[in-house]
Amino acid sequence: MRATHLPEPAALFRTLLAWRRELLTFCRTRVTNARTEAANLTAKTIKRVGRGYRNHRNYRCRIIGYAPRPIAA
Repeated sequence: MRATHLPEPAALFRTLLAWRRELLTFCRTRVTNARTEAANLTAKTIKRVGRGYRNHRNYRCRIIGYAPRPIAA
């Protein structure tokens, strides 16, 4: 394999090196943070649609009220 001086492979290598631990953990466990990211997106969407909340308690109540309920077994 020949060495290349293109910036893209070097950037990819640095990215893989920086995220090595996380990538190996995912390959080993197959667990992602997708639910957390979805919850963050929901909270941000509620804040955007509500055009901001002056009262943090109201904002928190709106997020909790919108959160999906666990399915009963």
